[in-house]
Amino acid sequence: MSIVRAAVVQDAPIVFDREATLAKVAVLAGQAAGQGAELVLFPEAFVSAYPKGLDFGARMGMRSAQGREDFRRYFDSAVRVPGPASETLGAAAREHGLHLVIGVIEQEGGTLYCTALFFGPDGSLLGKHRKLMPTALERLVWGFGDGSTLPVLDTPLGRLGAVICWENYMPLLRMYMYAQGVQLYCAPTADDRDTWLASMQHIAKEGRCFVLSCCQYLTRGDCPPEYAAIQGDDPATVLMRGGSCIVGPLGQVLAGPDFAGPCILCADLDLDEIIRGKYDFDVAGHYARPDVFRLLVDTAPAQPVKTTTGPEAFQPKGGRG
Repeated sequence: MSIVRAAVVQDAPIVFDREATLAKVAVLAGQAAGQGAELVLFPEAFVSAYPKGLDFGARMGMRSAQGREDFRRYFDSAVRVPGPASETLGAAAREHGLHLVIGVIEQEGGTLYCTALFFGPDGSLLGKHRKLMPTALERLVWGFGDGSTLPVLDTPLGRLGAVICWENYMPLLRMYMYAQGVQLYCAPTADDRDTWLASMQHIAKEGRCFVLSCCQYLTRGDCPPEYAAIQGDDPATVLMRGGSCIVGPLGQVLAGPDFAGPCILCADLDLDEIIRGKYDFDVAGHYARPDVFRLLVDTAPAQPVKTTTGPEAFQPKGGRG
């Protein structure tokens, strides 16, 4: 029997303050480690913000100067990967001997991505997943990931992967994760609705895997004074109410959901339960029917510009002619 002690952290960043948020991550990771956690998951966009309630000054065919300034501030608080901030996160994982999975806003070029980073207990960056499909207004401020960042990582704890928020409603993406043998399925999210738990239970049962999901508990008071959220300026206003949970391979709720405030939820995961569950249902194995259904996944990086040198660069397709 292999038991993994897992934790999900339900809390809030210091919105738009990357360095203060990184310091808070280290403290929270230490608290989770103090509860015996070997694997710790933080919410979507924890470093440094999921800007709930902001509109970035956008109307159809119009963008405001204030909205551009809001984006600049968001951009400046994002994380380069690799870079000093990702090294700081790795140091937190190393200090506490954890596998750490955390949602960040990643900066590359002039674009932001909603990304999950994976760190090993030695502090190494094991991989990353960029959200493939931002939802609704997210598409204005985040770029689209591609098939090159869909890892399921072999770790001493089990096969570890992440699917972010409403990506979890993409059946083909889930199928690809199952086909890679994911055992520890991380679902950082900003969805704090009552219905999210049912989705996590469905995925756990469908994939016969453990599902860890966490959402921020964010109040207006966690945001800067100039944060022009549609919800108003009352510091006590709850912008995201949590709902974090841990679910077993047969859909059993092992921890949560919690809507009461910041917390760390823990559960002991018996990985043998995965095989017991696959006895009668293996969605990417004996239940797949590949004679009828098949999935093609392109895992190549989608690069907008490619460079090459030499005479072959100027040859027409099909050969030299």
